[in-house]
This record gives sequence, C-alpha cells and structure tokens, in this order.
Amino acid sequence: MAVLMLFYLLAISVSAYGDAFIGVNIGTDVTDMPSPTEVVALLKAQGIQHVRLYDADRAMLLALANTGIRVIVSVPNDQLLGIGQSNATAANWVARNVIAHVPATNITAIAVGSEVLTTLPNAAPVLVNALQYIHSALVAANLDQQIKVSTPHSSSVILDSFPPSQAFFNRTWDPVMVPLLKFLQSTGSYLMLNVYPYYDYMQSNGVIPLDYALFRPLPPNKEAVDTNTLLHYTNVFDAVVDAAYFAMSYLKFTNIPILVTETGWPSKGDSSEPDATIDNANTYNSNLIRHVLNNTGTPKQPGIPVSTYIYELYNEDMRSGPVSENNWGLFYANGAPVYTLHLTGAGTVFANDTTNQTFCVAKSNADTKMLQAALDWACGPGKVDCSPLLQGQPCYEPDTVVSHAAYAINAYYQRMDKSPGTCDFKGVASVTTTDPSHGSCIFPGSAVVL
Repeated sequence: MAVLMLFYLLAISVSAYGDAFIGVNIGTDVTDMPSPTEVVALLKAQGIQHVRLYDADRAMLLALANTGIRVIVSVPNDQLLGIGQSNATAANWVARNVIAHVPATNITAIAVGSEVLTTLPNAAPVLVNALQYIHSALVAANLDQQIKVSTPHSSSVILDSFPPSQAFFNRTWDPVMVPLLKFLQSTGSYLMLNVYPYYDYMQSNGVIPLDYALFRPLPPNKEAVDTNTLLHYTNVFDAVVDAAYFAMSYLKFTNIPILVTETGWPSKGDSSEPDATIDNANTYNSNLIRHVLNNTGTPKQPGIPVSTYIYELYNEDMRSGPVSENNWGLFYANGAPVYTLHLTGAGTVFANDTTNQTFCVAKSNADTKMLQAALDWACGPGKVDCSPLLQGQPCYEPDTVVSHAAYAINAYYQRMDKSPGTCDFKGVASVTTTDPSHGSCIFPGSAVVL
C-alpha cells in the first residue's frame, strides 16, 4: 500500500561526515505567521528534527528549547557589515543570540549572511572576517566543536556547471573563495549551497528536460553524461552539487563536505511559470527526500551524504515578485499541508509513522449559528457518530456549541478520509495539525491512547 505522508523525517547514520538528514527552512514573510509555539508544535507533529532560521529570533529560539531540534541560526545580511568590521560586534552577537540559548536550544550552525557574493557584493570583502570573528567568539565560549560557521551561496557562483568536471567558481570571487574555503577546511565546516533545479530548468530554454529536474526515472540514453569523467547524471540536483565539488577541487580543496541549505519547487506560479504546480512540487520534494535519505551521495562522491534543507515550511504570502515566490511552502500558515508528500518505497524509515494527522476545527471567529448548523448537519445527514457528545459521555464537556461542533465536524472530516473540501462547512472550519483532543475526549484521527 502506498504510504501517504506529510513530513516525517528521520536521520540515518552514515559515514564519518555525520548523519544524512532532511531539514526545513522557516521563513516568516507570512501575513498570519503562527506563533513560535505553534511553529514548534507543527515541527514536532511532523517529526522535523532540523531547521534553519533566517535570523536568531529570541522567541523562536526559546520555543525550540528542550525539543532536541537542531537549529541553524543566521546573521542577516543587514548585520553583516557591522560584524565583519568588528570583533566585538561579532562577540556580542554570539553572546546574545547563541550563548544565551545553548545548551537548552540545540544550535548546531551559524549561517553568516545569505548569498552574499551575488546579492550583497559590497559586503564580500568583509565576509571571511565575519566568519572568523563569529568563530573566534565560539572558540572563546568553547562552542566551536558543537557549532559550525559557514555562509550559504547561490549555485550561480559556479560557472560552466555542466559538465560538472569543468565547473569553476566565478574567478572574480577568488580573493574571497580561497580564504573562505581555507576557513571551512581548518574549522571542519561545510560549504553551504542553495540548489534550485526549478530555476535551472526554467532558464534552460528547453535544454533541461522536466523529468531530469524532478528526479523522475530516465532511460539510460536520456541520462546526462560528463564526457570527461564518464559519470552519469540522472537529475539536476546531483549535477549541481558535483559541480560545486569540482569547483572546490579546481582550487585544491577536496575534503570539504556540502550542505544544501535551500532547495525546493513552487506549487503555484503565474502564466509565465506553467511548471510551478502542486504535482511538480510534490514530485520534486518527495523524490528529493527519498534521494537524500537513501545515502546514495552523488556520482562524484558516492555514499557521502548531502544533507539538505527544503525551502520552505510555510508559504510566504508577503514576498514580492512572481506568484511562485509566495508558493514554495509545504504548509499554509494555518498548519494545513499544501500537498501530502508521497513517499512510497522509503523503506523502514517511514514505517513507524503516526504523523499523518490533520484535524478539522472551528475557526475562532466562527458565527455560533453557523456552527450550530454545521453540528446539526454532521450529526444528521453527515452520518457522524455523535454519541460521545451526549451527557455523561467523554466529549459532553464543555457543553458549548463551539466544542460540540468541533468534535462533529472533525469526525465528518475523518470519516471522509480528509478529502479536499470536507473541512469547510460554509467557511466556519479549517484544517489544523494540532490535535484538539482534551482530557478523556479523544477526537477521531488522534494518535492519543488512553
């Protein structure tokens, strides 16, 4: 039977480089951004053990405390110049945003800036200084073995990326890349890379097949072959990662692992983005998860894990740009999945799943009369078993329309196998991943056992 999952991700032990894992980025350009507590509840419900923040928000870090979730915090680009020019500023940043939160919050890395070379080139001269100053502060606090320091790059810093064996970093940035790679090597850190096969596909003018971008199986004669190495590439993702490995080796660095800090596929686009669809987003991310957790590595580095963070947890509706910019998320702000990942064949990793849990609940501002109508319909024509709502039964208390309606509309939603459109009730209901069970009242669909 096909396993239909939301986002249950476990780490697999592999080589000396550590564990292969899938994480998720958490952007906050969301109109109704959930509270940090709600975000963490979703992460825990989905078994997500690795997250990357785009800042070091205090409330978020406090909410993540004592969860065991591994966290990358970030120095935003607008703070980079100050930190790169002052050891004291860097030390203060680390004291305030890292030392104040560990060990309760499991911070494992600091991303200094984001795509600095391509989006903030005027800060490039101080980028390595910023990394060194941040690292020095960690050394002083005896945290440098626990917390690694790096900076995410756009894959566009790599030129001539196919065939991968001919790839090299844009030589304009050699004065930055060489000392940066020396720093990563000497501190045991990793090259952070943002990999977007969606954009590679969109910009290829038809040269890159859609199936090749989506990890779909290709016949051998359709695989891309690096004529220099005779390595076969079955997907864009591996080719870009290997291009980075080759670009590093061109500069004589051969032992720096790669961490993919962003990748994904948008689920919706405008008329110029016909392949930004729910089906393609589902296909890409489902195949990506399988690929990463299978520990296959890449053709150049087989068996060496390429741990990866999916972009992103929530749709960010406040981002400017094309429609796709608002539709990279796995979830809507209310916690409902944009789509349900299809992870058939993922083996024992997903065998113990109890996380495919969504519930239908009443909206907080719902009209009481509308809720009463929904309750009456669910318990009547909807054929829901509403006996737990009778006096003396587990779900009778609290004896309110809101409480009883919540139970009944969720029971109907579960009875209909959570089909699209079965949690609306004329606009008074919405989907959530938070289990509404309370006391001895266990809602249908709950994993709670009394």
